[in-house]
Order: sequence, then structure tokens, then C-alpha cells
Amino acid sequence: MITTIFWDFDGVLMNSNAVRDKGFELVLADYPKDQVKQLMDFHQANGGLSRYVKFRYFFEEVRGEKINDEQVQVWADKFSEIMLANLINKDLLIKETNDFVKANDQNYKMHIVSGSDGNELRKICKGVDIDQYFKSIEGSPTPKKKLVADILEKEKYKLEECVLIGDSINDYEAAEVNKITFFGYNNESLKLISKNYFENLNNEYFKTNS
Repeated sequence: MITTIFWDFDGVLMNSNAVRDKGFELVLADYPKDQVKQLMDFHQANGGLSRYVKFRYFFEEVRGEKINDEQVQVWADKFSEIMLANLINKDLLIKETNDFVKANDQNYKMHIVSGSDGNELRKICKGVDIDQYFKSIEGSPTPKKKLVADILEKEKYKLEECVLIGDSINDYEAAEVNKITFFGYNNESLKLISKNYFENLNNEYFKTNS
């Protein structure tokens, strides 16, 4: 029986990945394009990792420069300004998943766990009027693995009653390390690592496990 659903956000509840891609390019527009391309490759291969990790990767791994937490925060704040200006847009919501959330508001306890900044994410969800459907909305800088672990501990959920739905390898890893069921969505490459994949949410799984 499934009682609890952990949702990733970008690419699962909101069609926001392209906006976030563009955000990195805009924030780092003054740097060499080949270096920004290296960041974008890393970013797209690690969709569930936070911008804090990605900006540190850009400066330390790509550019070979040391960067402290305060400097990372400055870059993250610049990125957040662009995101808030572009993502509070109901047209970007993914209809299928949001219809499911609204229709099942009373059937499951639902949480958002995202690699996006937590404060920014709560503002976006409030701005597009979906915040009320979730018991909590959490994001970076806390890693997703720990976000899930903290909620499981706080709420005393039974692991066998929990599902995490995501579109990246990092979502899969967060579910695996916390010993809860993972379902891939909106990224067919996940079929290579998980036997569980939703082509759509009109799935017998929820009808037989709720």
C-alpha cells in the first residue's frame, strides 16, 4: 500500500529544465563559452544536483579557481533572481502530474524534494498555486538524499509505503539510499537503471497500491 509520494520538481511537476539551462548561460555570460559548455554538460548529466554544487564545479573543476561558500551563495542568488522572474508561470506546469496531485490530494501524503533552491521553490509553488497540495516543499542547499532521509525520520513513514518519482539519476540514488521505491518519469534513459518507469500516471500501480 502506498501512502506517501516524494516528488521531484523540475521536469516532473514543472517543465522548467530549459529555463534553468538558460539561467546558467545568462548568469555566466561573461565567461568563455567553452567553459560554460563544460558546466552545461555537467548540469544536464546531473539534473538533481543543486546549483550550489554546479557553481562550485564550474569554478573549481572547470576554471581551477577556489571559491568559498559566500561566493557560491552570490552566484546562486543571481541565478535565483532569473528563475523567479521566469518560472512563476502556470503555463509551465506539467498537466498530467499536476492533475494527479490535485485529484489525489486526500489520498496520499505528498512532499516535494528538489535539487532547486528550497526558498525559491516555495515561492514558485506559491506563485503558481500548488503549494497547498504538499505537506512540505524542500530543496537545496541540502542534498536530496538527506532531504528524503530527514522527512522519513521526522514523519516516521514506513519505507515500504513510500515512492519517489523523479526524472534524473540523482532521484534514483536518493530513493535507493533511503530504501524506498523509485519510479522514473519523463526521462526514458532511466529505464536502463530502474525497472520502474511511468509512461503516464494513469497507472494500475496506484490503483492497486493505494
